[in-house]
Amino acid sequence: MIQDIYPSLFDNHFKNAAPLENDKFLFFSENGELFCNYDSDKKTLFFPLYKDLLDFVKAENSVFIFSIDNQNYFLLTNDFLPFQKFADFAFYDMKALRRLLLCSNKEIFAAFSAFHLWKWYSQNRFCGVCGKPTVHDNVERALVCSCCGQKIYPRINPAVIIGIINGDKLLITKYKTGYAHNALVAGFTEFGETLEQTVEREVMEEVGLKVKNIRYYKSQPWGVALDLLAGFFCEVDGNDKIKMDTNELKYAQWVNRSEIELQPSDYSLTNEMMKIFRDGKIK
Repeated sequence: MIQDIYPSLFDNHFKNAAPLENDKFLFFSENGELFCNYDSDKKTLFFPLYKDLLDFVKAENSVFIFSIDNQNYFLLTNDFLPFQKFADFAFYDMKALRRLLLCSNKEIFAAFSAFHLWKWYSQNRFCGVCGKPTVHDNVERALVCSCCGQKIYPRINPAVIIGIINGDKLLITKYKTGYAHNALVAGFTEFGETLEQTVEREVMEEVGLKVKNIRYYKSQPWGVALDLLAGFFCEVDGNDKIKMDTNELKYAQWVNRSEIELQPSDYSLTNEMMKIFRDGKIK
C-alpha cells in the first residue's frame, strides 16, 4: 500500500523548524497539482531542495510537514517559484502521480501526505468563527485565529472499504465517474455512526444487500480526500441479488476468486483486499 515504505521511517511529529539547504520542498498549484520531477529511468520522484530556492523563497513562507529517514519535508505556502529554472520539473495532478511507475513508495507517500496538509491549510486560511485570517501555531500542528484565538487542527475523514464475500465470490464494483479500475463498496462515516454501521449502510445504499460477520482488516491514510480508510470484510446475509445504485456505480457483480482483476498499482488498501481474497488468504 502507499504507506508501506519500509525500511524507511515516516515521522509526522510537529517541529517549529526553519528549512536547511538539503530539505525538500513541495509546492502545489491552486488546482492541487504538485511541482516535481519524475525520472522514468530511476523510477522515482524528485522535489526541489531549499538550496535551489534560496534566491526566490523566504523561509517564513514555508512550513515543516514531516520527515522520512531524517530527511525533512517542507510545504511552500505563498512564494512564487521561477518554474523556468527547473527544466526537468512539471506539474502533476494526484491522479497522474498515482499512475507513475515507481521503485519505492517513499516519495509518492510523501506527495500524498503533503497534499493532505496543503489542502487543509488552503481551506482554513480564515477563521470559521469570526472570519479573520489564521496563522500557524508555534507549538503544535494547528492554525490559530489571529483575532479570537480559535484553533483548527488537520481534518481527517473516516471512511470504510468493504470486501463483501459470498462463498468463493467477492463483490467487485466500478465507479460511474472518477477511478476507472475495479474497486470495492466504500463510503464515508456519517455523524453519530460507528464504522460497522457505516459498513451496513454503505452496502445497503450501493448494492442493496444485508451483511453479517463484519470484521476489521487494516487501515490506510489517503491524502486525496483527507481520509483514513478502515478496511472490513463481511459476508452477504440472505438474499444475494444485487440492487446497484446507478447514480454512483456503473458496475457491481459477484466475481470468482480466480477471475478478480486487480488495480494496476499496489498503492490502495482496496487492491490489497481484493488480492488477498483472490489468493485465498481470506475466507
